[in-house]
Amino acid sequence: MPNLANITVKKADGTTDIVYTGLVPSSGDKTSAVWKAQTVGATPGVRPQFSVSAESNQSGTARRIKFAGLWPSSVVDANGRPVVMDKNTLSGSFSVAQNMTDAEISEFAHQFTGLLASALFRESLTSGYAPT
Repeated sequence: MPNLANITVKKADGTTDIVYTGLVPSSGDKTSAVWKAQTVGATPGVRPQFSVSAESNQSGTARRIKFAGLWPSSVVDANGRPVVMDKNTLSGSFSVAQNMTDAEISEFAHQFTGLLASALFRESLTSGYAPT
């Protein structure tokens, strides 16, 4: 099992790093590990957040890895307090069969997370449309 650690990603400019600080480790199946971008926003409630949880399927033949993200996108000052006016969200899951070799699982993990990090997928998120 991996240990909770900070995650560094590039901002949209392709140069600047943003660190998602590991705040809450998972305590076991069905509980989420939680990260927040601590350098964004004036209060914890307006900071981007990412979470990951895992659990076995009913028969125990696969592990389901679930992820979710919350991006408070419109923050304004109302009566001196930051207020979230809108947000962007991310959610999904991977089902990882447990009867595959470590190499097959590794290849799946690298290729599919690479697809999510691809320029084309990012362009779809940015534009709001699937590629045509």
